[in-house]
Amino acid sequence: MSNGRLSRRAVLGGAAATAGLRVIGSRTAAADAPNIRWQPRYILASAMYGSATLPEILPEVARTGADIIDLWPPPHGTQRQEIDTLGEERVKQLLAEHGVKLGSIACYKLGPFNLADEFRMAARIAGPGVILVTGAPGKGDATGDDLKAQIRDFLAKLAPSVAVAEETGGVIAIENHSNSMIVSPDSIRWFGELATSDRVGVALAPHHLPQDGALMGALARDLGPKLKFVYAQQHVKGSKDKLPKDDELLQMPGRGPLDFGPLMRQLAALHYAGPLEIFMHPVPRGVPILEPLPAITAEINRARAYLEGLLG
Repeated sequence: MSNGRLSRRAVLGGAAATAGLRVIGSRTAAADAPNIRWQPRYILASAMYGSATLPEILPEVARTGADIIDLWPPPHGTQRQEIDTLGEERVKQLLAEHGVKLGSIACYKLGPFNLADEFRMAARIAGPGVILVTGAPGKGDATGDDLKAQIRDFLAKLAPSVAVAEETGGVIAIENHSNSMIVSPDSIRWFGELATSDRVGVALAPHHLPQDGALMGALARDLGPKLKFVYAQQHVKGSKDKLPKDDELLQMPGRGPLDFGPLMRQLAALHYAGPLEIFMHPVPRGVPILEPLPAITAEINRARAYLEGLLG
């Protein structure tokens, strides 16, 4: 190989590492630069702070190692509604003041077929790249060919939402949520295979899967570029019932028994460039996971140190 080709490869690899790693929800050319250490791109979930306002939460984003925020509506948070009460221009100004980008909006109540207005609003505030996370219809009880047929039908009905995602530069991430069509490992893999648009993929939620670290890593590997969003949350007894805070916090990485190592190492192998969200559900929904607000930031940073420690 000539020196010219080596030089060109180095230049292209460096450019990919600088720019490609910032692209939300896609595999990048950084895979051609194996000596560059992969760094997660953290996104801060506004719901972790309950009903705290955006002016209160936005200063915490950088303190958690993130530069993007995920806005949640009731019952989990109130921050998505601030776009309506404060106005798009004020929210855009607040984000700019704190060096934060709108990265995602939780759209479970809207559902996958009613995303057009949300995509256009998000694009006005943040430009292209915003991910709308939502769920799929169905009950999660189909298997085999019946399940594949349901997924194909779902994707056909999703076409208008995909068209708006392509128009605005947004991404639809379907979470493997309980009581939905996309919940089993097979359904996750088949959805990734059957979804042809790069604007559609999976929001991988370990919380809703068998608590097997190797399975999480395998699903990330199999999804590849269809992996658009990752929740760092595990399933424990404290996610639905009111229990002592120490039990609730077991949902957080590094507290409960789930080994996130296979998932983190697979994300590194993929040079995954999408958001990684450290997350848990408080009981009742809509309250901060801890008091006062700096304690929430500290707990997120504890979980972040655990996750990064798994990379060696």
